[in-house]
Amino acid sequence: MRQYIIDAFTDKVFSGNQAAVCVMDRWPEDSLMQSIAIENNFSETAFLVKGYEKETYALRWFTPGGEVDLCGHATLASAFVVFSFYEKEAGKLVFKTRWSGNLIVSRKGAFIEMDFPAYNNYRHVPVTDKMEEALGFRPLDAVMGRDLLMVVPDEDFVREYVPRIDALKELDGLLQCITAEGKGEYDCVSRCFGPKLSIPEDPVTGSAHCLITPYWQDRTGKKELLALQASARKGVMRTRRTGDRVILSGQAALFSIADIVAKFPV
Repeated sequence: MRQYIIDAFTDKVFSGNQAAVCVMDRWPEDSLMQSIAIENNFSETAFLVKGYEKETYALRWFTPGGEVDLCGHATLASAFVVFSFYEKEAGKLVFKTRWSGNLIVSRKGAFIEMDFPAYNNYRHVPVTDKMEEALGFRPLDAVMGRDLLMVVPDEDFVREYVPRIDALKELDGLLQCITAEGKGEYDCVSRCFGPKLSIPEDPVTGSAHCLITPYWQDRTGKKELLALQASARKGVMRTRRTGDRVILSGQAALFSIADIVAKFPV
């Protein structure tokens, strides 16, 4: 099995978010894909199988803690691999997914643009004592889509926050994210944590911006956002909402190519 390691939402290695991308002729057992994701120990390992239709691939994502319904950085990494090694002349790909429908990915020069479902139907939820305990500060606002998004006063708090993983795990949402409006180059700044998925902090989270984007567009009125995820590795994306979709755009860098040679089952 050929496996690529890609740094997503960055133009250089050792930054952005790492994803492993496995390209296969057919699906193995789910337990094997889960074991490979645990072995890699990245936020996500993506698995791709070429479809019968032109420039179409089936795509699934596994974290060390289980399969997920949507992942931005591993989709970007998968598209980078396919464009670079399998469909070099293609300008557009279709990824067929189990729970998020067909994801359209386009090549835009050095950037890759992804068309994702937006969490437009996010709802405001009460700010709770548990949120304050997790943050060490009472958030100004809280909203829920698939993930919990907590709004804090400024980007310095986002950058300097030391996560209280056990307390974050007790909060609602698949991921627990913090965000603030940017005060300089970036329109919004965020960080995301996934203790329920055995991911203490996800370095750059495209899928969370399906919630972050509608939230900040509603509040700022801006048509496009330049978003920074301020983890230690850092990553940047351009993002905009179009109806019930969010368009995420970023770059990626190749770290390694390898073959998984272990004999299965193990």
